[in-house]
Amino acid sequence: MSLLSLGSWTLRRRVVALSVTVALMLTILGTFAAITAANSNEHIDVILNKTGPMRAAGESLNTAVVDQETGIRGYAISGAQDNLRPYNDGVAAQNRLLAEIDRLNGPDGDAAVSASLERVRQRAQEWRTAVAEPVINAVRDQGPEAGQALVEASDTRRFDELRSSIIVLQQDILVVRNEAAAAAKRTGTVLVALEIFAAVVVILAGAALFLLLDRLVSRPVTELAEQVREVAGGAYGKNITSRGSPELRTLAADVDGMRRRIAAELTEVREAREQIEWVNDQLKQQAEELTRSNRDLEQFAYVASHDLQEPLRKVASFCQLLQRRYAGQMDERADQYIAFAVDGAQRMQRLINDLLAFSRIGRLTAGFTDVDLDRVLTEVKSQLETRAGDDAEITWADLPTVEGEEPLLTTLFVNLIGNSLKFRRPDVPPVIHVSAERLDEEWQINVRDNGIGIEAEFADKVFVIFQRLHARDAYEGTGIGLAIVKKIVEYHGGRIWLDLDVAEGTSIYFTLPLLAGIPVAEPRKQDEVAA
Repeated sequence: MSLLSLGSWTLRRRVVALSVTVALMLTILGTFAAITAANSNEHIDVILNKTGPMRAAGESLNTAVVDQETGIRGYAISGAQDNLRPYNDGVAAQNRLLAEIDRLNGPDGDAAVSASLERVRQRAQEWRTAVAEPVINAVRDQGPEAGQALVEASDTRRFDELRSSIIVLQQDILVVRNEAAAAAKRTGTVLVALEIFAAVVVILAGAALFLLLDRLVSRPVTELAEQVREVAGGAYGKNITSRGSPELRTLAADVDGMRRRIAAELTEVREAREQIEWVNDQLKQQAEELTRSNRDLEQFAYVASHDLQEPLRKVASFCQLLQRRYAGQMDERADQYIAFAVDGAQRMQRLINDLLAFSRIGRLTAGFTDVDLDRVLTEVKSQLETRAGDDAEITWADLPTVEGEEPLLTTLFVNLIGNSLKFRRPDVPPVIHVSAERLDEEWQINVRDNGIGIEAEFADKVFVIFQRLHARDAYEGTGIGLAIVKKIVEYHGGRIWLDLDVAEGTSIYFTLPLLAGIPVAEPRKQDEVAA
């Protein structure tokens, strides 16, 4: 495998390859360790459960043989059957011990031990045949003297050979035990070596993983973070790259793509902000100019209306004086001209007063307070009582407490209800009802009457200052009432419009907002009927 192809490996693939390699090596080491441990257990089993009992049995076997020889000699001397018991017990113990050693050695056991065991059986049988059984028979048949004679006549060569074979058997068992101990020691050394090698493999794998993560993750991530911080600090033109793993290089490419998009969008935002700032400057200049114009216009209207009061009063006074002094002294046409002058002066005076009142709205203010519209309507009804007459019906219901200027709100309702009384239908008692409804964050108030109504085509003209829909001789007034109402509503932050969906009469809606910090009082219901 080439270094170029290895360099294109992802971090996940590298970690998996390292993990698989380490796992394979540890599996092989574990297998060897398991086999070695099994062998060590076998050797320890030989030492503890085989050669140990065999050596103990060999020692007991030597004692059993000595007991047999002692019993034969005692029986030959005394002839008593009780003295033969050690012999019989020794023979039984010998057979039992030989069988036990043969069982512990097993069919696949040590050949030398098997041969020595067979030799001990043969020597024991030879001694019993040549010495023990003849002495027992002689004592039983001829008496102790015969037995003693046979004992004295026999030599100890066969018994010595028997004991020598037992010694050889013990030596062979000791050889097997020493070999098992040496093998167990070797397997223990091998296990220690395998553990050390496994520890070395784990340490090397950990070091390799650390170096791999440091080279492909830690340092590249640190470098990438530094580049991102530089971009975040304002270096939007800096290219973001990474020398780490393919995943980090892909991440760096994605981050750099995001940087390019952000830089492009920031450029567009910067250009748009500059354009907006320019537009805002233009709008600010226009707003300032408009504010100056409105202020100058209001000032002009106030000054003009105020300064015209004095000369207009003089004109009106002298015209009235002419009318009183010279009425009937000149011809009819002169009286008509004087009457026209008096009427024009009076009408001009009313226009100037209305214009002065219009210009003062919002300019001369006492500040907003809580205004109970129920109390306002009571005051309005009292002011219009003379104009309403005895047949007019003025009612209201569900009127809230709002925030505003009470004098202006009073003027608002005086103009609306006054218009309803003015534009009544002939021979029909006027009926006027005021209601309120809360919608979201504002109060919507309706003033409705059963008068002559307003045509839909004049809906946009009724709120224009000095706009009249009828001849001056038909209805009195200057045509500024609804314009004043509109200005008062807008001064309080509301809207006003004409309801065109009524069958008869006039219905006008306007809104008053629920200003922040002002608790909304529960609407009170009150119906009042004019007497």
